[in-house]
Amino acid sequence: METGILSIVATPIGNLEDITFRAVRILSEAEYILCEDTRVTGKLLARYEIAAKLRRYDAHASAQTHESIIEDLLAGKKIALVSDAGTPGVSDPGVLLVQGARKAGARIEVVPGPSSVIAAVSLAGIAGNQFTFLGFVPLKKGRETFLKGLTEHVQPVVFLESTHRILKTLAQLAEHLPTATVYLARELTKLHEELLVGTASELLEQLEAQPVKQKGEFVVLVKVL
Repeated sequence: METGILSIVATPIGNLEDITFRAVRILSEAEYILCEDTRVTGKLLARYEIAAKLRRYDAHASAQTHESIIEDLLAGKKIALVSDAGTPGVSDPGVLLVQGARKAGARIEVVPGPSSVIAAVSLAGIAGNQFTFLGFVPLKKGRETFLKGLTEHVQPVVFLESTHRILKTLAQLAEHLPTATVYLARELTKLHEELLVGTASELLEQLEAQPVKQKGEFVVLVKVL
């Protein structure tokens, strides 16, 4: 018996028009869609009149949840996996499910699309074809080591930061890398999309003077040399 298929579907990072025809079709055909927040994904489905069922799946999904999903795949069901924004499994939930599905012999496909990291690198216009992506800055343990370690990279470094910690991160960058050029991408693909460029201390001063610029999830690019 042929297994079902797990479709890893990239979704818009801001502008709901940034979705492919294939992604809309795959989501429409799914038995159910695994998502981090049913309210967020529900807005996307409503926009494209997709009536598929939604099932909560996030980074805290239990072993029992994974077993249930894999059983459905082996029974022949089509299941789509999405995150709130961007591509599942890249600083988003999905890695454990993909590993489990592959081990069980289920079919897996990827439906590529938006990525905040690639969008920010493209917007920055940094010369060269290499960069290092480091995911999210650690919340507490390892945070200082993470930021100090940026000096070891020859190529530009890209990482993600939240609205609640961006000021702290810029302050620490100003301390450890005072002369580095920092590119701060925010509100990507949205109405107020912008890229701020300067030293960490310059950007910190700008965000403190204009609190509205502290909102949103940030993609941070650091060019040490």
